[in-house]
Amino acid sequence: MAWEYSEKTKQLFMDAVHGKPGTHLGEIDDPDGLGEHGSLACGDAMRFTFRVRRHPTNPAEDVITDARYLTFGCTSAIAASEALCTLIEQGSFTPIQALKISNQAIVDFLGGLPQQKIHCSVMGAEALEAAVFNWAQKRGIDLQQLGIDLHAEEGDEGRIVCNCFTLSEPYIRRKIKELNLRTIPEITNAIKAGGACMACHHIPGGLQDLLNETWGGGKLELKILTQTKLPDTEPVQARQAANPNEAALSPYQFAKKIDKVIDDYVRPMLKRDGGDLEIVDIKDMLVYCHLTGRCIGCSGAGQTLRMLVERTLKEMVDERVRVIDV
Repeated sequence: MAWEYSEKTKQLFMDAVHGKPGTHLGEIDDPDGLGEHGSLACGDAMRFTFRVRRHPTNPAEDVITDARYLTFGCTSAIAASEALCTLIEQGSFTPIQALKISNQAIVDFLGGLPQQKIHCSVMGAEALEAAVFNWAQKRGIDLQQLGIDLHAEEGDEGRIVCNCFTLSEPYIRRKIKELNLRTIPEITNAIKAGGACMACHHIPGGLQDLLNETWGGGKLELKILTQTKLPDTEPVQARQAANPNEAALSPYQFAKKIDKVIDDYVRPMLKRDGGDLEIVDIKDMLVYCHLTGRCIGCSGAGQTLRMLVERTLKEMVDERVRVIDV
């Protein structure tokens, strides 16, 4: 089923993808601060840039006047990024003051997020930290002397616990404490660690061990998975027979819903870069399509289909949708 978002989240997303004046989707040329977080190969990444009004004598008093972000088309990722930029600009914050914006403040600004999407607010906060670190280096500011630790060493020196998302032990330990994470599902919802292959859940030094070491814990009881079910592509009629409470859409209604999401959410983002999308066929949960315009032959076309088109359809239509390039 599709995620349940607040009206504010949906409105911020729509405004951003349609390029409404006052929104922040984009990138600042020659920014004063630039930071990135996440991995494009694994499905979530964000680039955050900002420009400051420089203080004539004290660089620490620079004020952020403009903030922008680039990220793929997940509804919550774009809305959370919009929220972050708005909070910064409305507050007339210095880069150091902007660090006080928590992921919870972003969630509150949006009127809430599904638990499985909390990591999108964390992603923005982490990209902001990286951008502030970059600004401080350019302006010759020693953040440690100001009592600010941005954990720059975590990615380079820490043991990698979650290989799928390249998340290190120091980073995961910090987030467990900062966000009061008590279970593996809470970790996955907040920072995505353990959300792919799940191999890091219960291995020595894995997520459960980090939880036990942080909060204390007794002997772990493992649940044995006897069968792993692949993404559901069985015919709609058979699935509805097995799940009588599931809202039924006819093939025509399903196709119309796909078309509407493509027109309202996906196509505006593709057209920003001179591209477009053509749907060739829809069969059950499989959407056969191909990119057109400037997207043809682009080295990132595969990622665009998977991370913009498919992910948007999963969120706005049905999580079982799969996009097939033809």
